[in-house]
Amino acid sequence: IIHYSIHKPGVGIFVLFLFLELRNDRNEYCYLARMRLDRRPDVDPYCQALFPFCPSGDPDGRMPVMRDSDLVSVFRLQTPVWEFRYGDVLGKFHIMHDAIGFGSAKTGRNFTMEWYELFQLGNCTFPHERAGVSAPFWCNQGAACFYDEIDDVHWKQNGSLEKIGEISGEMFNEMARWVQEDNETGVYYETWTVKSDAGANATTWFESYDCSQFVHRTYKKLLDMGADLSSQTPTSYTKIYLYSGEPLHLGDDSIFQQSSTRDLATDIKKFYHSFRSHQSVVEVIESLLEALEKMVLEKTFYFYYNSEYWKLPMKYPYIKINYEEIPLP
Repeated sequence: IIHYSIHKPGVGIFVLFLFLELRNDRNEYCYLARMRLDRRPDVDPYCQALFPFCPSGDPDGRMPVMRDSDLVSVFRLQTPVWEFRYGDVLGKFHIMHDAIGFGSAKTGRNFTMEWYELFQLGNCTFPHERAGVSAPFWCNQGAACFYDEIDDVHWKQNGSLEKIGEISGEMFNEMARWVQEDNETGVYYETWTVKSDAGANATTWFESYDCSQFVHRTYKKLLDMGADLSSQTPTSYTKIYLYSGEPLHLGDDSIFQQSSTRDLATDIKKFYHSFRSHQSVVEVIESLLEALEKMVLEKTFYFYYNSEYWKLPMKYPYIKINYEEIPLP
């Protein structure tokens, strides 16, 4: 686990979310899987702190070793994003954050494990305009954070804290080793899920890679090891969708270095300029209108995935936040 800091996010994305409706759809087929790396890359010092990442976790990312004979409770945790600052404000739009809790029967100690952005949601979704750098500059990584205690009030007050099963200490230790590997190789956060339409049989072009995906990967790992997990309440999660025809692959950062793609590079930069950070209220309104014009009238969204750019031919309803039930694996 790497501990880095959070840079101030682009404001436009949060304003844009206020225009969205809630729906329940399911994805069926993934077009391109999120790339995995041999090791987590270093972070450019440009990506600076607004809030420290995982401040109460172990600085070296270590997880405790349980006795093999221990009985460890597993808890499903969910709360509104930024609940620690804004309470249930984002919860009213079903913008939720997911995590997993553990409790040792032998020691009585409780733990929380969550996966989230090192540099906050805005930076993982849109790039920066950096002087002297031709291409858009991304501050985008996510990582797992494991720390002592489960803050009951934080999770229960506006979300949920539910025991969903028990595992042995031996299974916990095996899961901990898997988390370290998963955390070292799957490092890039992805906000959007891109689908062909809002129907039940839609094609999924790109899948998100966020807190809820980490929770589901962990559940699946535990089930593969023989755990029995079940929930007495609906297990619903936040999904942020873009709706698009078949994506057009554009290329990598070389787009911004070649004269033959100068017009394309200019258009991509102009698109991302609408989501730049540190905007005034007037600028946010202007940027929101520009973004809506690009997506709705020009039917274009420039999407960055696996270190390459794609052009999405946008389709109605263009963009939505769904709070949908996804059963345990």
